[in-house]
Amino acid sequence: MVFHPENIRLGKNVYVGHQSILKGYYRNLMAIGDDTWIGQQCFFHAAGGLTIGARVGVGPAVKIITSHHREAGRQVPILWSPVAFAAVTIEDEADLGMGTIILPGVTIGKGAQIGAGSVVTRDIAPYCVAMGAPARVVRERAQ
Repeated sequence: MVFHPENIRLGKNVYVGHQSILKGYYRNLMAIGDDTWIGQQCFFHAAGGLTIGARVGVGPAVKIITSHHREAGRQVPILWSPVAFAAVTIEDEADLGMGTIILPGVTIGKGAQIGAGSVVTRDIAPYCVAMGAPARVVRERAQ
């Protein structure tokens, strides 16, 4: 399923698995680079802007979120609180394991590898391996 296709750009030779949702937004852009593979049942939300580089591997059921509700106090239900937007960037040659969740504002560096089921709450440097909830760097990959 594709929402707001006018704000989605796919590079050459991009594979998108079945039952995936590319949720564009009326503003900002979702850009996916050349030779990227996206597994089935992924959910990409681009309200805050989403850039996925070239030659990126995205396992099945990965979720990428680019907005959240801000704290507005107890008098306002969370659902009605203001929405904040923050871009997500996945740099070239990164790999996101099955079921990974990427939260708003995160950058995953070039060649980084994220373990299956991880929840990424902060930036991951290039060529690092990170895993867990929240994801933590466990080692650096050889360049």
